[in-house]
Amino acid sequence: MSVRLPESALPRIGMVSTHGYVAADPPLGAADTGGQVVYVLELSKKLAQLGFEVDIWTRRFEDQPEIDIVSDRVRILRVPCGGPGFIDKEYLVRHLAEWSENALRFIRHHGLKYQFFNSHYWDAGHATQRLTEALDVPHVHTPHSLGLWKKQLMERDYPADAALFDQKYNFTQRINEERLLYQTCDEVIATTPPQVDMIVNDYGAPAEQVRMIPPGYDDNRFFPVGAASRSAVRQRLGIAGNAILALGRLARNKGYDLLLDAFAVVATRIPDAILHLAVGGDTLNDSEQKILADLKAQTAALGLGARVKFSGFVADADLADHYRAADVFVLSSRYEPFGMTAIEAMACGTPTVVTTHGGLYRAITFGRHALYADPFDREDLGIAMVKVLKHPRLAARLARMGAHKARSLFTWTGIAQQLTSLIEERASALAFTDTEWDEPWNDGD
Repeated sequence: MSVRLPESALPRIGMVSTHGYVAADPPLGAADTGGQVVYVLELSKKLAQLGFEVDIWTRRFEDQPEIDIVSDRVRILRVPCGGPGFIDKEYLVRHLAEWSENALRFIRHHGLKYQFFNSHYWDAGHATQRLTEALDVPHVHTPHSLGLWKKQLMERDYPADAALFDQKYNFTQRINEERLLYQTCDEVIATTPPQVDMIVNDYGAPAEQVRMIPPGYDDNRFFPVGAASRSAVRQRLGIAGNAILALGRLARNKGYDLLLDAFAVVATRIPDAILHLAVGGDTLNDSEQKILADLKAQTAALGLGARVKFSGFVADADLADHYRAADVFVLSSRYEPFGMTAIEAMACGTPTVVTTHGGLYRAITFGRHALYADPFDREDLGIAMVKVLKHPRLAARLARMGAHKARSLFTWTGIAQQLTSLIEERASALAFTDTEWDEPWNDGD
C-alpha cells in the first residue's frame, strides 16, 4: 500500500463480491465461482462504458495478486482475510469483519471516493454494510439468492436430510444476517418478482427500498447465427442428431438428476436425441466429483449410456457456440433465482425450456419466447423437450421470439442504466413494471 493508486476525475462505483475466484478471466465452474461472477464483471464493464470508474472488491487468497485489471476503468481489488486458503461462502462471514477493516484501510490510504457500493450475495452484503457505514456512502445490495427460499425448497425436496442443512449451509446465521441487511442497507435489488415478495413479506424489508432489476447478458457475444454458420459450429463441436444441452456448475440444486429422469421420456420418443451435460469446472472438488459420479451411475441405471454425453467444462470463448449448436437448452434447476444460462441460450436463438422453480419463467410467454416445466415432474419436463424437437414451427418461433425477448429486456446496458438511475433517484423512468413479467397470452413484445 505504499504506492498510491492513480487519481481519476470520473465518479467511482464499488462492486463487492467476496466469495469464490473473482478474476478478469475467472475459472467458471470452480468452487463458488459461477453466474454471480459473470454478473459482476459484465455489469462493471457496462458501468465503465457509462462513464464510471469501477472497483470490484473481493477476497485475496492463495497466490492471487492484489490488483487485477479487467478493462479500461474496471479493476479488481483483493483484500485478505481469514488466512491464505479458500473458504466456502457459507462460512466466510466469520472473517469478514477483518476484510472490512482491511478494505477501509486500503480506501483511506489511496484516498478513494465512491458514489455508492453495490454488494452481491449475503456475505458481501454483510461486509459492505460495515464498510459503507464507516465511509457514509450509499449501499445497494443484490442478493442473487435468498437463504429462506433455498432452505424451504431443500426441506421440501430432501426432508430426510433436513437436520443436516444448517450445519452444511449455515442457514440460521445466513437468514438472520439477510434480514438485518435488507432492513438496514439503502436499497435492495431483487432480480425477479418472487424475490421482491419474499424480501418484503418474509424478511420485513421496507417496500419502498426494494426494487427489481433483472440480470443481463452481453449482446455482443450472445446472438443468433444463420443456418450455414450453425451447421459449421455443430460440425466443429462434433454435435449431431437432436441435441439437448444443459450447462452449469456441478451442484445439486441445478437438477441434472431430474433432467436425466426427464430425458428418459424423450429417449423413447426421439430416437436420435442426445443429452449433452456440459457441467462442472476445469477442476472438480470432492463434492463435485461425487455429484458427477452419481449422475453417471444414474445414466447407466436408466440405460442411457449411449444417449448422454458428459462433455465437461466449456470455456467462456466457446460458450455461445455451444448454445447455438443445441436444438434445445434446458434449465432444470430445483431452485434458481434467475437463470442467466437460459437467457444466454435464448439470445443465441436456441429454443429453451425453463424450470418453474425460479423467477425467469414469469418473464416469458409460454409457447412464444420459451417453454417452462416442473423438473420434479419427469413427464412434464420430458414432453416439453419433445414438443420442441417434434414441431419445427414451434422451435422456429421460440428461436426467433426468444432472442427478441432477450434483447428487449436483458442486455447489460439496460441493467447498468437502471442501477445508476436508481442511485440518481430517477428509477421510475427505466425500471421494469410487473406487466413486463406477467404477460397476457395475446401480448406483443
